[in-house]
Amino acid sequence: MKPDRHARTMLPIPDRPAPGFTSYDAKDPETSYPPIEPLRPPEGAPNVLIVLIDDTGFGASSAFGGPCRTPNAEKLAARGLRYNRFHTTALCAPTRAAMLSGRNHHSVGMGSITETATSAPGNSSLKPNTKAPVAMTLKLNGYSTAQFGKCHEVPVWQSSPMGPFDAWPTGGGGFETFYGFIGGENNQWDPALYDGTTPIEPPATPEEGYHLTEDLADHAVSWIRTQKALMPEKPFFVYFAPGATHAPHHVPKEWADKYAGAFADGWDAQREKTFAKQKELGIIPADAELTPRHAEIPAWDDMPAELRPVLEREMEVYAGFLEHTDHHVGRVIDAIEDLGVLENTLIYYIIGDNGASAEGTVNGAFNEMANFNGMAALETPEFMRSKMDEFGSPTSYNHYAVGWAWAMDAPFQWTKQVASHWGGTRNGTIVSWPKGIAEQGGLRSQFSHVIDVAPTILEAAGLPEPTMVNGVQQSPMEGTSMLYSFSDADAPERHDLQYFEMFGNRGVYHKGWSAVTKHRTPWDMVGGGVVAFDDDLWELYDGGTDYSQSHDLSAQNPEKLHQLQRLWLIEAVKYNVLPLDDRTADRANADIAGRPTLIHGNSQLLFSGMGRLSENSVVSIKNKSFSVTAELEIPENGANGVIIAQGGRFGGWSVFVADGKVKFVYNVLGIQSFATEADRAVPAGTHQVRMEFAYDGGGLGKGGDVTLYHDGEQVGTGRVGATQALIFSADETTDVGYESGTAVSSDYTPQSSRFTGRINWVQIDLGDDDHDHLIDPEERMRIAMARQ
Repeated sequence: MKPDRHARTMLPIPDRPAPGFTSYDAKDPETSYPPIEPLRPPEGAPNVLIVLIDDTGFGASSAFGGPCRTPNAEKLAARGLRYNRFHTTALCAPTRAAMLSGRNHHSVGMGSITETATSAPGNSSLKPNTKAPVAMTLKLNGYSTAQFGKCHEVPVWQSSPMGPFDAWPTGGGGFETFYGFIGGENNQWDPALYDGTTPIEPPATPEEGYHLTEDLADHAVSWIRTQKALMPEKPFFVYFAPGATHAPHHVPKEWADKYAGAFADGWDAQREKTFAKQKELGIIPADAELTPRHAEIPAWDDMPAELRPVLEREMEVYAGFLEHTDHHVGRVIDAIEDLGVLENTLIYYIIGDNGASAEGTVNGAFNEMANFNGMAALETPEFMRSKMDEFGSPTSYNHYAVGWAWAMDAPFQWTKQVASHWGGTRNGTIVSWPKGIAEQGGLRSQFSHVIDVAPTILEAAGLPEPTMVNGVQQSPMEGTSMLYSFSDADAPERHDLQYFEMFGNRGVYHKGWSAVTKHRTPWDMVGGGVVAFDDDLWELYDGGTDYSQSHDLSAQNPEKLHQLQRLWLIEAVKYNVLPLDDRTADRANADIAGRPTLIHGNSQLLFSGMGRLSENSVVSIKNKSFSVTAELEIPENGANGVIIAQGGRFGGWSVFVADGKVKFVYNVLGIQSFATEADRAVPAGTHQVRMEFAYDGGGLGKGGDVTLYHDGEQVGTGRVGATQALIFSADETTDVGYESGTAVSSDYTPQSSRFTGRINWVQIDLGDDDHDHLIDPEERMRIAMARQ
């Protein structure tokens, strides 16, 4: 192996031309320059593939004893290693930010998801430039880099089409290629996609067989093949992060139907089955115990008999979703094998960025946004039964019940968001690298964490941690390379201290022991009282004899508990965990949380063609009176189409023209729809149309009265019975002159939504009406700009 000619601790690697003789004439025989050598990492550096599945518990995948068949995970494990003590942060964006940086999630400002960011350093969602992502390090060392799928690390005020793009994968993320979506989740049938930073529409429709996971795999396979065809000597780093299996649980019906009847015994029985299988496979120690169900989680036998078929179908759909996801992960791995480069490809298959999600309520959800708006009561058992055949389809936005999430985390306690217990943070992980791992089918039980992935990759590639990136001195990575464990199952663990915290749920691991306290319950998103932090009850577990945290030793060993509590506090101070913040709904309000907002004031001016604007890119009209005024040019034969729409099929509002008449529709969660239509068509020519919504007040999510106007003259009135208090959608957007994604109203489709006249401008104003229902054209711009 020839010596490396680069000093790689400073990135980009400085160009250092060697001095030498320079001739006057290029034809001079003494003219000589060394050949141009493309930048490459050290000889033998492996290709790297990280597969990160979303919202999948330790006990879900068949590779770790679960009921959801994942043959490709099992195949990879058979030629690599299973890790049964690998940990995440208990929530998606924090796990991803930690994994890609090699630092703890609070260290990179991602104490929670971006939508609940605050001004506190540990929760700002802003990654310091002293903590460059591993993709950037690899790219600047000669790797080809690409990301496919979910990116939830962009601050919400930077997620508009105008950026800035520093936190986007192809901006400051270090990826040369990105194909996927920005945000926490997406409609698998009709996603809001980006190619780099350019919004694009899906290449096909659900009716044509489109599904996001398949599309992502198609792009990943194509990119890998192209990369190896054009740059065979250059290693790649591919990060494949499908939105699956995060809600909505969308999957072709035939995949869900494979599991018909498989879950009729319910979640309590399923945990017993999974636990037995885990013992049989040797995935967990022989003396491990199955943790009991907490009182906050209902027993299967206590669920209403008429609801149980719905609950079964929820789990059948989820199981099919995970198997479908594993199938497409297998396609990516097979493509690498077909190219003959699997031998020197380091693969991480991380089955879950946190524990299984318990955000679907005790009954599950047809539209998970109902619970996020405090409106889960709308989804009655009767309603759920009427919709169960639609679960998984394009007409649903479904989630499974809390009990199934708990079952999918067997044998551990609790679920996603609960960073205190292993049910929220322990995820089955498979590592394969034929050239670097001799053992096939081995099990590793050293404690490890997502922050260990980045330093492992660098050590495998023979690359140093950079001390300088783009002119900024770097802080050390906080993870520990796992490479030492690849060749020795009995090697003493090197990562022996780790804190955990999420929304006040917290814990600490130290040399086998863990001290933990659950502070709040994940499915109590709106309301739900919590005790003071100092009144939380701490538990103590000895991991040396108690793999699953079954026996609380806090009463028997209070001194050990106090030692670990103090250690948690020390780590919390070190990594910006403090101040603790257990707020949920309050943090959704940017003014309360203290994060920047893109739009200021009580007015926003928009123009035709603007689209794919996230909720954080548009002035919020929730829980208040507002008006929408538009100047339209109507052709002689009339007009049709959307003037402005926010949200989509599963919640939102739209002002549009149908059969020449202005219409306003407010869609509550795809469950209730309220329409107001003008009593006459908009005449030909230039006119102002206006919709005024007078909010009832008296709390969140109330209704209001609607009035429509043409040029200041009233042309229609109506009533909206209820509104969405907190969020319309995690993936649908606001569009002017058309509607992308799914349609708010059944009066049109996205394909037929484009306005057939001309829209000169649209203005949203908040608060009560303070003029005569017209906007002076000459004053419009001045007023709008002054308010912003």
